[in-house]
This record gives sequence, C-alpha cells and structure tokens, in this order.
Amino acid sequence: MFEACERDGFCLMGERLLLRDFVASDELSVHAFASDREVTRYTGWGPNSAEDTRVFLRGVLAQARSAERSEFNLAVVERDSGRLVGSAALRVTSREHARGELGYVFHREVWSRGYATEAGRLLLLFGFERLGLRRIAATCRPENVACARVLEKIGMRCEGRLRSHVFLRGTWRDSVLYAAINETAGS
Repeated sequence: MFEACERDGFCLMGERLLLRDFVASDELSVHAFASDREVTRYTGWGPNSAEDTRVFLRGVLAQARSAERSEFNLAVVERDSGRLVGSAALRVTSREHARGELGYVFHREVWSRGYATEAGRLLLLFGFERLGLRRIAATCRPENVACARVLEKIGMRCEGRLRSHVFLRGTWRDSVLYAAINETAGS
C-alpha cells in the first residue's frame, strides 16, 4: 500500500521511496541522470543538456500548480538518505474514459534495486484508488527487457506491439504496450 502525504506539495510514500513534487533545487540531481546517455537510451528525450533539464523542471513546477492537475511528474527520493534517484510520472490521458499512462526513469547507480517496481506500484495504486482511473498504460521499447519485467511485476499485461510507434533519434521504433485495468472503477 501507499501513504499519501501533503507536506510541501503532493507526495506518495512507499516502503523505501518518497515520490514528491519536484522543486527548483532538484536541478543538479535531475541532470545527473537525465544527461546520461545510457539512462536515456530508450526514452523519447535526452540525453539532456543543462537547458533541457531547466525546461523540464519549469514545466513540472507549473504542472504542480495547476488547479486541474492531470500530470504528476514526481521526483523519486530514497526515504533513508533523502537522495533524489529518479523520476516517475502518471498522466491522466482521458478523464471521460478514465485512462492514464505511467513512466519512470532512474539514475544508473540505483538500477536493479527494485525502485522502479516500487514507484510503479505506487503510481498504479494512486491512479486507481485516488484518481479513479480504470485503465493505466505504459509503453517500452521491445529491447528494454528490464522495463518490460518491471511492468509485468506491477501487474500490467502485455497487449501487443505498436509498429513504427515513435520516431526516436532519427529512426522509427516499435513500442510494446502494457496496461493494467481496475475492474471496480467506472461501473
């Protein structure tokens, strides 16, 4: 389960992680992973320049102040150390159809610690229990086996391959679509 907290803005608390709104002072921590070519290898952005990271932070800070918030781009922080180690996001893509999408990215130093799994579970619970979403989807590149494994661990099912889904670094790439359904929502 998760615990919602409203200290200095929005946050979700897990066993080892705190997912909270970004703050301007997160810039160096975000840039540490967002500028890493290996971390951004499968993303539709990056590796970030310093200006790219500043633009990202300005955007997520504005989203957090939105009266009708539909995007939750959150800093992932280790509860014990207080260190920002990644970013996790849940976006409501349709309020009418109760749909959302999730994603995450982590600093290479914390790969294989189960952080993506914990953050993904927190986002699914939040989306289903608090936002009332019925369907939450995610995509990953077919060759990103670690991401696919996380999506399956958090209860998402593979729904198929989207051919030529994204234009990434000069070439069209396929994506694999995953989704989780909240059978009790939207009846």
